[in-house]
Amino acid sequence: MTEQESTAPSPARAGRREWTALGVLSLPAMLITLDNTVLHLAVPHLNASLNPSGLQLLWAVDIYSFLIASLLIIAGTLGDRVGRRRLLLIGAVGFGVASLLTAFSNSAEMLIVSRALLGIAGATLTPSSMSLIRNLFHDARQRTVALSVWITCFLVGGAIGPLVGGVMLEHFWWGSVFLLSVPAMVLLLILGPVLLPEYRDPRPGTIDFASMGLLVLSLLASVYGLKKLAVEGVAAVPALVLLAGLALGVLFVLRQRGLTHPLIDMALFRERTFSASLGSMGLALFVMSGSQFFIAQYLQMVVGLSPLEAGLASLPGSLGGVAGSLLAPVALRWMRASYVMTAGLAVAGAGFVVLAQAGADSGPATVMVALGLLNVGVSPTVVLGTDMMLNSAPPEKAGAVSAISDTSHELGLGLGIAVLGSVGGAVYRDQVSGELPAGLSEGAAASIKDSIGNAVDEISRLPEGLATAALDVAREAFTHSLVLVSVACGVLTLLTAFMTLGLRKVPALAGPGESEGAGESEGPGQPEQFGKADGASGELQEAGGRTTD
Repeated sequence: MTEQESTAPSPARAGRREWTALGVLSLPAMLITLDNTVLHLAVPHLNASLNPSGLQLLWAVDIYSFLIASLLIIAGTLGDRVGRRRLLLIGAVGFGVASLLTAFSNSAEMLIVSRALLGIAGATLTPSSMSLIRNLFHDARQRTVALSVWITCFLVGGAIGPLVGGVMLEHFWWGSVFLLSVPAMVLLLILGPVLLPEYRDPRPGTIDFASMGLLVLSLLASVYGLKKLAVEGVAAVPALVLLAGLALGVLFVLRQRGLTHPLIDMALFRERTFSASLGSMGLALFVMSGSQFFIAQYLQMVVGLSPLEAGLASLPGSLGGVAGSLLAPVALRWMRASYVMTAGLAVAGAGFVVLAQAGADSGPATVMVALGLLNVGVSPTVVLGTDMMLNSAPPEKAGAVSAISDTSHELGLGLGIAVLGSVGGAVYRDQVSGELPAGLSEGAAASIKDSIGNAVDEISRLPEGLATAALDVAREAFTHSLVLVSVACGVLTLLTAFMTLGLRKVPALAGPGESEGAGESEGPGQPEQFGKADGASGELQEAGGRTTD
């Protein structure tokens, strides 16, 4: 150790002001995921009010996540230029306005456009808030705690979405669930300029607009083609769109390799720990969001619960998500992060086994148990996977890793709904088609086949005897699709568990209360590494706090 290193001053520790600012920055994290799940419970009311097709419903639910995922890295690049606090506040204005437009949408098309605007605004909030945490917390230990709190709020938002939605829907119209964001954004606009520091990259790289376009078009074209194929079967146009999206993705990757300032540094993916952690997080959120999309509809349309009752039935899942995210760092006292993640995914797999036992007449108990096991099991992979990603990358890449991590979160959430929703919808239509009772008009039969939401709405207008027979068929078909999706999710969870088990040789992360570098570590854990970054390069906000590199 050189004399300069030994006499370097310790990073300043955060005080009350910084921790209060963390609370302000946690608002966007919670609201972004809450807005992603709160719509699940509103689906029956939305169907009755706007009468969207099955494909329109899927777009309304998940275009939000896809646009966030597409634009996160772009927004991070923009934040380096205009200022991270300024971009956060601009995004807060946009998010509030888009929430109002979504709440008062009067057609399926307007809802999809409004949700898209929400996604664009939401993309500016996440990288700005995470990067500003690095500007606020210079002490490595405090920064780890702050990031854990931020990630927990991210998970909590998704977990409480159904419960909050249930309370709102019990007393107000379906659009009211989106008004929750408005006062929170107003609070952010009031406190942000007072509590949050401003940061701009003094040497930002050039913006490659071609890469931005390739990234967005690749993702949206691929998802559109996949959805159309799942809904309508094999057809030339959606297959070509899907292939075009994949080709654009390949072009994006090739372009990044030749750029001096790429949107995504492809060298990061050559690190096995980074890639495995990223894949594990994405798959864990994929199975969680896709299954919860079905569960919210099952509780209301098959079991027959009111929105509030369905929200209360999701409470074990909400509590499980919070417990899993908070207990994961504590478990590091006794085992490595890899084993904690693998054990959690085993619990989640057990949850899918329970969920696969659901029947059209089984009541909510089965789903409640499954939700609790699923969320408590998935949370450790998300929390510790983020830590392992940050630990695997050099300090100067910390900002880029944050943006990629956030993108993985949103892609996992969005793709879970898109892929599993499309597959489950196809299974539902196939089951219904051969079982509908005679006597239905062509229009009524088409509505019932389209989606369970349209089926319940259409059946409510049929004669009693015919309605009962048709509703039984629709409920059985939807339950069958839920069971098949549960089996598929269980298999994916098992494969993800093997992926996390392969990370067992990664240096152990320090648990709560341990000194930096303590424990069974074969090398520096995340806190020690970031502590070195502070001493080596001045301040982490200069080196690792960049949203893109």
